Formats: sequence, structure tokens, C-alpha cells
Amino acid sequence: MMAEMDYYQVLGVSKNASKEEIRKAFKKIARENHPDAKPDDPAAAEKFKKAAEAYDILGDEDKRKKYDQYGENWKHVPDGGGFPGGGSPFRSGGPVDVDLRDIFGGGGAVDIESLFGGMFGGGGGRQRPRQQAQRGQDLKTVIMVPFEIAARGGEHDITLSQNGNVQRVTIKIPAGIESGKSIRLGGQGQPGVQGGPAGDVLVTVNVAPHPFFRREGNNLLVEVPVSISEAALGAKIDVPTIEDGIVTMTLPSGTSSGAKLRLKGKGFKNLKTKATGDQYIVIKIQVPKELDDRSRELIEEYAELNSVAIREDLW
Repeated sequence: MMAEMDYYQVLGVSKNASKEEIRKAFKKIARENHPDAKPDDPAAAEKFKKAAEAYDILGDEDKRKKYDQYGENWKHVPDGGGFPGGGSPFRSGGPVDVDLRDIFGGGGAVDIESLFGGMFGGGGGRQRPRQQAQRGQDLKTVIMVPFEIAARGGEHDITLSQNGNVQRVTIKIPAGIESGKSIRLGGQGQPGVQGGPAGDVLVTVNVAPHPFFRREGNNLLVEVPVSISEAALGAKIDVPTIEDGIVTMTLPSGTSSGAKLRLKGKGFKNLKTKATGDQYIVIKIQVPKELDDRSRELIEEYAELNSVAIREDLW
């Protein structure tokens, strides 16, 4: 006979552990053994599955109370707790505390329900009212998607745990999604009860930051460094984009640091209006840290000719 699984031992906590201690223990095991972290490790997948099952029981106060009282038979306890006559389904409940498994061998050969005339919901005795169909519970998960997928749209794999069963699902990420927005997967949540519809899966999307792009509303911004001579005289500069790779733009002469050049329609798509924002190239003049003697002379000469004019423009 298969040994009963001790949910407390699975999570590595004591029977007096608080709800928060149980939650932290499960998160630690899930983080270390999640299929995303160890995709080709059957032992880790099994450990994750058992931990999810244990947390489903011990993380729920009502289920935990039944489990603490009745052990592996907690699932057979009617709502409201207790069995007919009190005690456990294997005890007589009379003045002598007799375990019926001691009498009938404990090997499961005797049908306890048939002995007691269906008192546990079987035929022959008074039956409980038929349970109505109920919709299954929704599942919630949070994912992190790359910046480029949020901009262009694409696919992303997620892992779902349903009643201890782990499965991988590929979802579509719409172009233009923002951090904190959710995607609903209809009918992929917990199964319904008594033929009721399954619940949904709600996937909250967070967008990973990009090394040099950033988002402002539906617009895409990127800082591009240029030299003093390029800013003063004008130049052709290479600019990165999300969709088209590197493109060449004309930097007008006399461009100041902080000025913006626009690429129309190269930003993020608005999920509601479907309108697309623009990409702005923010010019950042890069000043050399070291100058040779000739360069210094030229800049000092330029400063003598133009410093007054610059201050007059400011005031």
C-alpha cells in the first residue's frame, strides 16, 4: 500500500507553522524547482508538483484543519466537518474506541461504505442533495516579457499548475502591451464542479527594461551620443530602432544637446485605438575627456568668438 504523503514534510515546515511560513516555504521550493528554471529535470518537476499539492491544502485554513484532524481521509469529510456519529470514518464512535481497520485488516479489502449502508454518500442509505454545477476557480500568474516582444508582439511560454498537474502553455502577447496589464485565457483555469465550466487564467504581464530604449506613453525614446563637431556642423548619424534595426538620419547643423529628432510611427501601438506612437531620438553631445594641444587651441579660439553670443541668446 502506498505510504501517505506528509504535506508538512513536503514543504519542510512544522505542524505549528504559520500561514506565512507555509507560503514562504512553498515559494522557495517552487522558485528552485519550477519547470522554467529546470526544464529537463523530472525530479524537480515532481518536487514542484508535490509542493503545489501541499500548499493547496496547507495554505487553505479549512482544508488544513480537515487534514490535521483526518489525515489522508480529509477529502471525504463533508462540508461542516465531522462524520456521522463524530470521529473519523474508521472509528466506531461508541464507548470503546475501536479502529475498524484493526478488525478488518486495514488492507482496504472491506468496503466501509457498504458496511454502514451508504452513510458516506453511497447508495442504500439517505443520500445528500446532489451538488449543483459550479464554475472552476480562476488561476493567476505573473510573467516578465522582453521589451521587444511588448513593442512588436509575439509569443511567450508560461507554466500552469492545476491540481498538482504542471503544463506549459504558449500565449500571444499583443503589440503595445504595458506592464501591469493582464491577458485572460478563457476556460484554462481549474475544472468546474459537477459539469460546471472551467475557470480562466489571468496572466499579469510585466515588461523587462531595455538597455537603451525607454517608453513614454506610446512613444519610444532613445539617447544617441554625437560629437561636438557633428552637432555644430551637422552629420549623418546611425540610429537604432525596434522594427527596422539601424537607420541613418540627418542631424541638422547647430543641434543642441537634448534636441529630439522624430521617426513617425516607430513607437508603441495603443491597444485600444490601435494608433501607433513615434520614436524620438534624443541628442546627447559627447564631450571628449582629453584634448590634444591643437584641439584645445581651436576650442579656446572658438570660445572667444562665440561665448558672448551664446549668453546673449540665453538672456
